[in-house]
Amino acid sequence: MGLELIDMWHNLFSVTHFEMYLRILMSAFVGFIIGLDRETKNKPAGIKTFMYVCVSSALLTIISIYSVEQYSSETNRTMMDPMRLAAQIVAGLGFLGAGVILKDGFQVKGLTSAAMILFVGGVGIGIGAGFYGLIVFTVLISMVVARMGNYIESNRLARSKLVQSENIVTRSDASDC
Repeated sequence: MGLELIDMWHNLFSVTHFEMYLRILMSAFVGFIIGLDRETKNKPAGIKTFMYVCVSSALLTIISIYSVEQYSSETNRTMMDPMRLAAQIVAGLGFLGAGVILKDGFQVKGLTSAAMILFVGGVGIGIGAGFYGLIVFTVLISMVVARMGNYIESNRLARSKLVQSENIVTRSDASDC
């Protein structure tokens, strides 16, 4: 009885299962951090959205990968593609991302949120597949480059406003003559 209990405990919390739980925790944390960035900017998709997308992508990827191990051995003729479900995740994320894109006249809003939903889904897929180093590198590089992009955009916007105000001053000086 004692040995069976130990075997059951080992099977329940083996390294593989522990790593699966770790992957879910990591995807929740990374999705939360990315969502926090969007939340602080008052964007339509925020903390919970990004966390759910990342965790669900990781979960579906884990299920897809490990179900191949579990179910392909039932018969010798079973063929399974572990990344087939990941491809469907990407299609679903495109649908979800399209829902946050809004067009108002010539102005389009939500493209970055849609792209980030796809990105965080990819992060979840990568975590679910166990590519930790690649994911950490990708998230760090993306955040650094995004910050650089924010800096460039804010400087461009500031220069644009300066030029507009100079044009207004120049027009009012010309109308005084």
